[in-house]
Amino acid sequence: MTMRMDSLQWRSMTSADLPGVAALADRIHPSLPEDVAVFADRLHLFPQGCLVLDDGEGGCLGYAVGHPWTQGPPPKLDIGLGSLPQPADCFYLHDVVVAPEARGHGLAEPAVERLLELAAGYRCAALVSVYGTAPFWSRFGFVESAGRLPPGALACYGADARYMMRMAPV
Repeated sequence: MTMRMDSLQWRSMTSADLPGVAALADRIHPSLPEDVAVFADRLHLFPQGCLVLDDGEGGCLGYAVGHPWTQGPPPKLDIGLGSLPQPADCFYLHDVVVAPEARGHGLAEPAVERLLELAAGYRCAALVSVYGTAPFWSRFGFVESAGRLPPGALACYGADARYMMRMAPV
């Protein structure tokens, strides 16, 4: 049976989705592992920033996670936050993933747009681009901004990591 990509929808993540999200994260990011507890932490702290691309049969074909943060170094990988910074002046896009078998159908864009709607209330949005995805993010107005970070701030993200920001319109 072939999957109809045009019928797939992003929806709010629930705790029942966490095993599928973690399994997909392990598959996509084998060199950047994060425990399921990290996703549970983000879901608990900012549920409106946690989405899944449901395959219609209870499986996870994608996930997107974003939350309020501060301008400056991104959260370290595989570490729960415990709480969100107060005040937060930036919105951090932790990850947007679409499974390889579902790529090429424009499925990531709606998730990015939903996260950017949440980011509209902040001075900026920020993310760490890995695996050469900077051109994808630049389509949404993100620009490389590594000069804003202290040396070594991206070390846990790998050698190809790029810190990117999108400033809110003034």
